[in-house]
Amino acid sequence: MNLPWHLYLMAIIYFIAGLNHFKNPRLYLKIIPPYFPNPKLLNSISGLAEVLLGVTLCIPIISHYGAWGIIALLIAVFPTHLYMYTNERARMGLPKWALLLRMPLQLALILWAYQYI
Repeated sequence: MNLPWHLYLMAIIYFIAGLNHFKNPRLYLKIIPPYFPNPKLLNSISGLAEVLLGVTLCIPIISHYGAWGIIALLIAVFPTHLYMYTNERARMGLPKWALLLRMPLQLALILWAYQYI
């Protein structure tokens, strides 16, 4: 069974994003809300999850599990977007309008993953 090219694109995006959690951890640590325990561990877990889910998307027999995993991950990290919107330190210099637009983008990414289930 051949997978569509855009599924491979999604896989590459998540794989690279996951690796970036380990290359630039401070970037992610700043945006983890303080009410979550152990931000370093959460950063590592989410980075590893993105890498593994990216690989999983490329394996036809289990790619639908990878898509479900991506959806779960996007829901799990949504509090980060709210935190960035409400906390000046976590904004990374981005304007509030751009941070507000990121929230519906999460829904678009969920819908993109959902088409591979």
